[in-house]
Amino acid sequence: MPLTAHAAGFARLALANITREYPNFPAHPMTSPEEEIRPRTLHPAFHGAYDWHSSVHMHWLLVRLLRRHGGTPALPHTAPVTAVLDRHLTPGNIAVEAAYLLAHPSFERPYGWAWLVALAAECRAYGGTAGARWAEALKPAVTAVGTLLAEWLPKAIYPVRHGNHPNSAFALGLVLDAGELPAATTGAVRQRLLTWFADDRDAPAHWEPSGQDFLSPALTEADAMRRVLGRERFAHWLDRFLPALRSGAPCPLLEVPVVSDQADPQIGHLLGLMLSRAAALRSIAAALPDGGVRTRLAQAADAHLGAGLPAVERADFTTGHWLATFAALALDTGPDPVPDAVSC
Repeated sequence: MPLTAHAAGFARLALANITREYPNFPAHPMTSPEEEIRPRTLHPAFHGAYDWHSSVHMHWLLVRLLRRHGGTPALPHTAPVTAVLDRHLTPGNIAVEAAYLLAHPSFERPYGWAWLVALAAECRAYGGTAGARWAEALKPAVTAVGTLLAEWLPKAIYPVRHGNHPNSAFALGLVLDAGELPAATTGAVRQRLLTWFADDRDAPAHWEPSGQDFLSPALTEADAMRRVLGRERFAHWLDRFLPALRSGAPCPLLEVPVVSDQADPQIGHLLGLMLSRAAALRSIAAALPDGGVRTRLAQAADAHLGAGLPAVERADFTTGHWLATFAALALDTGPDPVPDAVSC
């Protein structure tokens, strides 16, 4: 498994970051000069890794590494990982996190929400005593996300299509993969994706990338749609959405972006774009019939991964607090089965 060679290094990065309280970028509205705003007080579980969403998905990364490689030569020493997760993912800590989410209904919407349910799903998949304990502790926060998502979706008339955290397609794709929310909420997610994107065609791929993207607007949309369309419908949809793929014409989505300054916090997002594109391209390719388009996407995925991966472990804190998660997605996340029919 490609992640094997990186498991120990990624675990070291994640542990260092989720236990590092400062520097910190709290997205917290101040209500009085006396308000307590220390990160560890506001977020007893997810106070590290610079910002809340990065902390959540670096926790996800640790559980993923335990599930895939814990106790093997790739990751033989699991006790430090388990000890930190045990300290952070407690019922008391998660109760504070759940209350914060409900009190701030636009906080981390929808990106952080999606990573939280992905974390819960990963804990459940890891299983055993530890995984079950962490998944149980996370339940109130998952319930809070389900409530907030169900309230927000009917109001989300238009998707957010840019290549940063509020991107609608990426987050809702993670929610579907997690499978942690009630069937009615999951159905509403699927229906909203179809309402937003089913009639899209001729995506402006030549506009990508923007200067601080870490997600591809076009590829995240396509990756979301392969989750909700049957295989044949998805192939037809993709032909309309990105006709250059079938024609063989040049397509900027398949070209590795240039990163002029890896240490710049915003320009460095483009390193993440390489990795998130690689993951999306692999998943989209696997959802297509064998042929030229599938081969072309797979080759582009390999090129993006090869360009982005060396930056992960040599990164400084500006990218080191988050980039390994997207490397793991590119290396290890296989496609979900493509449904034969849509059920909403």
